[in-house]
Amino acid sequence: MDGAASLERRAVTELRAAGRRLEGYAALFGSEARIGSFVETIAPGAFRSALAGDVLALLDHNEGQVLGRTRSGTLRLTEDSRGLAFSLDLPDTAAGRDVLALAQRDDLGGMSFGFKVPRGGDDWHGEKRTLRTINLKEISVVSSWPAYPDTEIALRSRGHDGHTLRRRRALILAEVARAIG
Repeated sequence: MDGAASLERRAVTELRAAGRRLEGYAALFGSEARIGSFVETIAPGAFRSALAGDVLALLDHNEGQVLGRTRSGTLRLTEDSRGLAFSLDLPDTAAGRDVLALAQRDDLGGMSFGFKVPRGGDDWHGEKRTLRTINLKEISVVSSWPAYPDTEIALRSRGHDGHTLRRRRALILAEVARAIG
């Protein structure tokens, strides 16, 4: 991807699996993330203009491991009152099978997204940044810790109670945050 060095990335952990499909949120509005020395939030409507473009779904931001894309219809993105929702049909490739297996075991860290901010697309108030317009380039399934800790991860497939798994994951993430914080 051209300009990858200037591409910003953020992670969230709202994710569930159903069959060969992953669904969840790649970003949540109003959730605070500490990014180095500043706090960042995403304003509702920030992804509106990006939804018309071709956005990739990657594994761990690796351009060599494409899981889907909006242009082909294997990745669907919508913006609702919570944030940037996604639905991803996983391919029958090594990466797709790995992601599915990790999702079924509840081992995924969540979702992340790579973006650029156009001129005038953010507001700064002291050390607080609000993203108002985002040029979305990719979303990624990741195994790392989320940048936005208020989100949660969930696996939803046959035989699993989604609420119980979401609650368990939220408790685990809270424990990790206390341990490293």
